[in-house]
Amino acid sequence: MAVAAIDVRYSGPMNAVFEEENKLAKWLEVESALAWAHAELGDIPKEAAREIERKANTRTVKLARVKEIESRIDHDLMAMVKALSEKCAGSAGGFVHYGATSYDVEDTATALIFRDAISLFESRLVALRKVLLKQAVLHKHTVCIGRTHGQHAVPTTYGLKFAVWACEVDRHIERLSEAKKRILVGKMTGAVGTMATFGPGAFRLQELTMKRLGLSSALASTQVIQRDRHAEIISLLALSACTCEKIAKEIRNLQRTEIMEVAEPFGKKQVGSSTMPHKRNPHKSERVCSLARVIRADLHVAMENIALEHERDLTNSANERIIFPESFILSDYILAQITAIVSGLEFFPDRIACNLKMSRGLVMAESLMVLLTKKGMNRQSAHELLREASRRAFRNTLHLRDELISDRAVLKYISPAEIGEAFREEAYVGKAAEIVDRVAREIG
Repeated sequence: MAVAAIDVRYSGPMNAVFEEENKLAKWLEVESALAWAHAELGDIPKEAAREIERKANTRTVKLARVKEIESRIDHDLMAMVKALSEKCAGSAGGFVHYGATSYDVEDTATALIFRDAISLFESRLVALRKVLLKQAVLHKHTVCIGRTHGQHAVPTTYGLKFAVWACEVDRHIERLSEAKKRILVGKMTGAVGTMATFGPGAFRLQELTMKRLGLSSALASTQVIQRDRHAEIISLLALSACTCEKIAKEIRNLQRTEIMEVAEPFGKKQVGSSTMPHKRNPHKSERVCSLARVIRADLHVAMENIALEHERDLTNSANERIIFPESFILSDYILAQITAIVSGLEFFPDRIACNLKMSRGLVMAESLMVLLTKKGMNRQSAHELLREASRRAFRNTLHLRDELISDRAVLKYISPAEIGEAFREEAYVGKAAEIVDRVAREIG
């Protein structure tokens, strides 16, 4: 029976990448490549290498048998070596794992797992960028109130919101692409990184093995690949999780009853509360925010693993069995969730319009200040005039226009018609639509 939520509630395609069966398959793939490289260099008989290659798969080497051996010897990777060796005919089994230390196989196999996981992760980011761009273009003229410090600021558009998020996701894709050269790295360097067991052809052996696996070779290592590489990929997952949380948090806030401009998708039969039948809680967005915290916590652990002692200690091993699958699986899940949320987002135009007008013109004070300055008033004087007028309008529950329409200091520079025109919110969104178009062209 599954205990961890990532195996049930938050599971998805990423789980298969981190299954024990797949980890065993990657170990065997590394052993096969190592044997092939040894044979190419004449270190072992070619027939022995071919036999190892034939048997180094999970159809032949069963996970159950590896577990059985591990229960006796208390070493998971050596259990795999023994299970593979016993399946090889003749003397071939004696050449399995030749010259290698456990983490030559473990860390190289981890790079293979990361390659598959990164591919899926990257496809999720691309999918999210696509739906964000679609919403940006669709809503580039949907004018809404912008908020700073939780207060109404000046008008903006929903299109610009989505465009900003799309650019952020695009940067994650860019970072990921650039980081692959540092993350998708393997090694064959032995117990402390000196390559002593591999002899004169050690560099060539490592090169051949990694080329066979489609990985780069670590330029230098100890018994392990240095953990800054692993921390980097977890940091990229955490950065993406932060973006997902940012989007989800904005949706949650915009779905508040008092605001209610948008709402995440809500199924026809979906229940919001066990006691309050009317509730339509943004629980999907809340779930994204919740799980983003876990991914960020995993990053803390990954960074702690960088400072291993001497040529290595084992303090990274146990926690990496948790943080690697957990951070990738949860990242995959929340990316899928936020993509679905954004794609199915429901808009309430009446509420958007109502909130835009709620401040009774106060949000257009900047527009008036700019207009007065253009017409010749000192900018600082215009700012002070509008500040005082805004305070009076707020205190007296009046529209700001009514405070200005008879103000001689204002009428000295602009006409009543110009004052009225300056309160058109849809005319004060600057280059928002053009920014959306530029974003769509650049990253679409």
